[in-house]
Amino acid sequence: MEIKLHSYNLELKHTFTISRESHDFQPSLVIELVSDGFSGFGEATSNPYYSITVDKMMKIVLENKNFIVSLSNEKPADFWKKLQPLFKENMFALCALDIAFNDLYARKQNKKLYEVWGLNIDKNPMTDYTIGIDSVEKMVEKMKELPWPIYKIKLGTKNDIEIVTELRKHSDAIFRIDANCGWTADEAIDNSFKLKELGVEFLEQPLKANDIEGAKKLYENSALPIIADESCIVESDVEKCFGLFHGVNVKLTKCGGLTPGKRMLEKAKSLGMKTMVGCMTESTVGISAIAHLLPLLDYVDMDGGLLLKKDIANGITINDGVISYADENGTGASLL
Repeated sequence: MEIKLHSYNLELKHTFTISRESHDFQPSLVIELVSDGFSGFGEATSNPYYSITVDKMMKIVLENKNFIVSLSNEKPADFWKKLQPLFKENMFALCALDIAFNDLYARKQNKKLYEVWGLNIDKNPMTDYTIGIDSVEKMVEKMKELPWPIYKIKLGTKNDIEIVTELRKHSDAIFRIDANCGWTADEAIDNSFKLKELGVEFLEQPLKANDIEGAKKLYENSALPIIADESCIVESDVEKCFGLFHGVNVKLTKCGGLTPGKRMLEKAKSLGMKTMVGCMTESTVGISAIAHLLPLLDYVDMDGGLLLKKDIANGITINDGVISYADENGTGASLL
């Protein structure tokens, strides 16, 4: 097995702002694993909140290159299990490797990845489209630029209710709110009642990840379901979120890829929690991987490729929220 590393600086259509940061470019690493005439592709983006850069990801992959190559005949679960101890400090790099290996494994079997997993795609959910924090005028412009059935709206400002009230005047779409740890428990409880009246479906991670008491208070008093994001990073976090959140948003880059991500979703479902997967502004390489988890999801946020000025890959396609799989096997992704 051969490892090829492809680094990119993905340019966004619009400045992307959440409660704690803004950026116009998204650095990303695509890992290509080549074996027996097949290529598998995986991706992870950099993230300042978790102190992850493309250089750090490339460094740890190259440091462990010989061992990674030696695992070419493993099954994906065993591949991940053997690499995880070496990648504890950089699960993003492990994610890119795991996605690439799952892709490669499925292609070798001449199957799409969801077929390898035995999943039924008949009732897949639609993806939302994210509107980052901006002036209300700009946020309205972004909605008009791409009319969509479900919007995920980033909040965490002093004028959040006013923003949603204005946006609602311009769309009858479902709204989902992501405050990215920007509220207190009391603010979130108060906002939940107002936002429910404005047609909001749920609130994603309104409180800081370490605010356990606040999370419990919010869970018991919110008018809307609360979905964990920053509070649910790795597999052991799912059970910790039970009784504090109504559902979990699994990010593949944070947990280390499709292999643990799938287990997290299955665990959450067994606990009666809602399931969601979110993206980290990946290209269509990473987004195509998420698509194969759709049968396990209640909600999905996989608009990363749509937010880019120019994509770097082919794979799944999205039209008006509906995801269509590529003809190719594996995840269906390929670099342009």
